[in-house]
Amino acid sequence: MKKVLAFCLAMATMTASMTACSGTTGSSSSASSAAPKEAQSIYYLNFKPEVASAYDEIAKAYKQETGNTLNVVTAASGTYEQTLKAEIAKADAPTIFQINGPRGYASWKDYCADMKDTELYKHLSDKSLAIKDGDGVYGVPYVVEGYGIIYNQAIMDKYFKTTGVKASSMAEINSYAKLKAVVEDMTAKKDALGIKGVFSSTSLKPGEDWRWQTHLANVPVYYEFKDNKVDLTSDATKEIKFQYSDNYKNIFDLYLNNSITPKNLLGTKQVDDSMSEFALGQTAMVQNGNWAWGQIEKVKGNTVKAEDVKFLPIYTGMPGEENQGLCIGTENFFAINKQASPEKQKAAEDFLYWLYSSKAGKDFVTNKLNFIAPFDTFTDAEKPTDPLAKDLLNWMSKKDINTVPWNFTVFPSQTFKDNFGGALLQYAQGNKSWDDVKKLVVTDWKSESNQ
Repeated sequence: MKKVLAFCLAMATMTASMTACSGTTGSSSSASSAAPKEAQSIYYLNFKPEVASAYDEIAKAYKQETGNTLNVVTAASGTYEQTLKAEIAKADAPTIFQINGPRGYASWKDYCADMKDTELYKHLSDKSLAIKDGDGVYGVPYVVEGYGIIYNQAIMDKYFKTTGVKASSMAEINSYAKLKAVVEDMTAKKDALGIKGVFSSTSLKPGEDWRWQTHLANVPVYYEFKDNKVDLTSDATKEIKFQYSDNYKNIFDLYLNNSITPKNLLGTKQVDDSMSEFALGQTAMVQNGNWAWGQIEKVKGNTVKAEDVKFLPIYTGMPGEENQGLCIGTENFFAINKQASPEKQKAAEDFLYWLYSSKAGKDFVTNKLNFIAPFDTFTDAEKPTDPLAKDLLNWMSKKDINTVPWNFTVFPSQTFKDNFGGALLQYAQGNKSWDDVKKLVVTDWKSESNQ
């Protein structure tokens, strides 16, 4: 037996030695790590149509640097949820997708991998921003954004030089009453100012109405939740009174009544139309976010100088709004499909970290996607320099100015938003009263929250 044992040990030692010399990989982890990695294909379902072309460039650069293929599919505006439902059921489902906050996670938790051990999450500057469930992290925010009323300083300066002005500088416009007075005076002087309307088109075409049924609606809903001390993680968000609906109506009417486009044509208008009107100098103001600079500068014939593009808060007539700032937050969270293979999940993690940590990736994030990234991998010199991002950072740094957080992440559903947008179009066209709009918002909010 001793001779047999000695023989077996000798053979085992010889076999191990031969394996090491020959370079045979077998299934050993050390040999596998020395072998070339197999190229992976990553499918990202993109939420933002305005940056689709930037992702084309990113995919080319990532392929060249790593050999991995990034396939980016962009959902049409207002169709992300239904597109995700269709794509996630396919054999080649998205590896990376987006959830839009706690409600989005509730809908897609069966597909959300735990990202707490990813490099991306480790470098998140403010980890309270992530979507968590117990000890797990299931959504990592990839951009901090803000929105308000974008204005053209050159046109405003021209107005301030006219007779009988209602304000002599933008610093004086710090309430709805003052904004209304200035806007209506500008409408009366629009020919002298060389504009076709103070505000760009209020885009109310289905799928193009998110600026009103989500972003604008956030302001009165924020004040309602704030005044009633509503816990955003509780069931108290399942009902609203829309108690500040008149404040919403204030600013919405101001947009409609001082627009470049007649009310009866707003159902045909898209966000791109609105941004083009502003870029061409046909209007002085437009409601949108810092991402809009990418749209403005690409408009053929653009006449607006970068240094003249700035932000004003959305004033609605609330008490104390003189200290109100922009609406700043995020509804954009990366999620990794936990039903994808481990290799694909790892490839997704690697791509996301590359995008937000490598020199090439960070350059794309800052200068092509125009994102304000919430990660400590970015130095001050690597932060966005486009005018709207810079002005957003300026507003964030102002003392005694209260930022309006993004409470629309708890809005009930896309159906609620679509119905709200449809009601706003009917109101604009004179086919529905404001009381009818308010009733629909309250009723649909409750019914959709309890689905």
